[in-house]
Amino acid sequence: MAGDEELVALDRRLTRICRLHHGRAHALLESIGLYRGQPPLMWTLVAEPGLAHSELAARLHVTPATISKMVSRMEKLGILETRPDPGDQRISRVFLTAAGLALDEKAKHIGEQLAAEAFAGFGADELVALTGYLQRIEQNLALTSGCTECGGQRPAVEVAEDASEESAHPT
Repeated sequence: MAGDEELVALDRRLTRICRLHHGRAHALLESIGLYRGQPPLMWTLVAEPGLAHSELAARLHVTPATISKMVSRMEKLGILETRPDPGDQRISRVFLTAAGLALDEKAKHIGEQLAAEAFAGFGADELVALTGYLQRIEQNLALTSGCTECGGQRPAVEVAEDASEESAHPT
């Protein structure tokens, strides 16, 4: 079994990898005018157009205030639009615009590029092993933090939209 110093060194390496990934994702997304927290919102709307703010917040595990800020910012950029719910005028439904759908395609390509860069040189067997290790790390952390996917309770968090904010929930 690994000693405490070895575990701390591994944890530091994982932290560094997360920071490098975050920085690279930010740089690539910034090149198309997006912040790191915006593509998951776009992907959610591609899969389920017309969600309400509260539904988006629940799907993305963020607070309604975060969704309101993101929707407002993205609406000003013409990426998405809100429409009143036909059955309840108090509710706004969120939809991607044509420009948003085009940007979504660019964001998908950036995701593919980032994955290719991160996993360059890995063989199929190595990727299978790495997937298993990462799943175990994810489960360990999810269980101790009360992750909802693992049956616990996770508090809603603020998701970073730009480099000046820290993300409390990885994407």
